[in-house]
Amino acid sequence: MLVLTGLRKTFHAGTPNEVRALDGVSLRLADGEFATVIGTNGSGKSTLLNAVAGTFLCDEGRIELDGAQMGRWPEHKRAALVGRVFQNPLGGTAPQMSIAENMALAARRGLSRGLAPALTKALRAEIAERVASLRMNLESRLDTPIGTLSGGQRQALTLLMATWLKPRLLLLDEHTAALDPKSADQIVRITAEIVARDRLTTLMVTHSMQQAAQLGTRILMMHRGRLAHDLSGDERARTRSDDLLARFDALRRRDQMDEGVAAMLRKQHV
Repeated sequence: MLVLTGLRKTFHAGTPNEVRALDGVSLRLADGEFATVIGTNGSGKSTLLNAVAGTFLCDEGRIELDGAQMGRWPEHKRAALVGRVFQNPLGGTAPQMSIAENMALAARRGLSRGLAPALTKALRAEIAERVASLRMNLESRLDTPIGTLSGGQRQALTLLMATWLKPRLLLLDEHTAALDPKSADQIVRITAEIVARDRLTTLMVTHSMQQAAQLGTRILMMHRGRLAHDLSGDERARTRSDDLLARFDALRRRDQMDEGVAAMLRKQHV
């Protein structure tokens, strides 16, 4: 279970560029729960993932994963519990190394290092089986440098690497945003299959209302560093992309009204 309590993060505090990126975010994500995180640019959705991953330390709040209080842990220590896939398909892999070599590194993550060969015959057979599960015809190309593959193929392999050891938490940071529509659809399919098969507790940031409505068991809508909506259960099941767009419009109208009231009050005090 992931438990976030009162997360706050302000960048450039005390300067004209001050940004309150997280403003008291609290969240409980049960084991095996798959939550999609949506919001406009600057709403705090990617900041939330970075806070959990340890890219920076929060100013306030607690981050607990399966009982471990990891809010003050450095990023590399959290990586032992957290799998992550980034937006850029070029990240997360060693481009000059082969598919098999990259997968062997993922299989050894967090384990002790020695002089024995990392890519054994048995491991190679397991790699071929897992790569075949992607249904992208890559199992016969295990010696191909991963950097020569398409963005969609590489992102699929990165997802496979991030989940090889079944992390306690999977973070997906707009992992289809840089792909063409066909490749994005493939990654959505693979994501759904892996998360469901391994019952992975997952946070996925996306700009796509269609993906948010299609994937996961819960929808979190962020606005100005806060959780504006948290949809689960029957409410989540009934939600469609048009419903999410309507909620976005309502938030924008509320912001415009708040700005109008503030402007009126300023005039009254001139």
